[in-house]
Amino acid sequence: MDEVVEFHHEPVLVNEVLEALCPKSGGRYLDGTLGGGGHAESVLRASSPDGQLWGMDHDQSAIAAASSRLAAFGDRVKIKHGSYSSAAGWVAAQTLDGVLLDLGVSSPQLDIGQRGFSLQTEGPLDMRMDRTQSLTAAHVVNEWPEEDLADAIWRYGGERDSRRIARLIVETRASTILETTTQLSEVVKLAKRRGKFKKQPAVKVFQAIRIVV
Repeated sequence: MDEVVEFHHEPVLVNEVLEALCPKSGGRYLDGTLGGGGHAESVLRASSPDGQLWGMDHDQSAIAAASSRLAAFGDRVKIKHGSYSSAAGWVAAQTLDGVLLDLGVSSPQLDIGQRGFSLQTEGPLDMRMDRTQSLTAAHVVNEWPEEDLADAIWRYGGERDSRRIARLIVETRASTILETTTQLSEVVKLAKRRGKFKKQPAVKVFQAIRIVV
């Protein structure tokens, strides 16, 4: 699938972002979670004719979409593949007037089952924001020791049944490789041992594994 089409995404809270950043002509801005480039486009328009923006994202699909969307701004925008955690080294020589971080999983990532983020659509246990890295959700679920799994599910998901869930994951994978989001979700549901759930019971487990990956 074409990466630009794959990452079609319209930004939300654009007015609020502009109000917070107050873009101005000649201003310099960093968008550390570039996504499809929607917020960046608004900042560049508001800071015309010579405002500059540095944008980065660790999802290659986002980089492709943003590069296409922002091409008309020419050298006013610089785009890099990478995590915002490394932004300081990239823009060290610049004095920035504002920084934008829109944290979390975006709707395009959730909507595409093959990315493995969604609880609503079956897909492989992937969950990589950066698909050049080797660590996947499948590796975490099928290879990590029980104690490490339980610790991660508790630390990053706040899941009170983390020990029980980790134990059942290990017991299940002894005979069946967990390959899909649906398989993992079903294991979590069994481990929690409750008849009815107000919300999807695997939400906290998926959150924890996303953070790990």
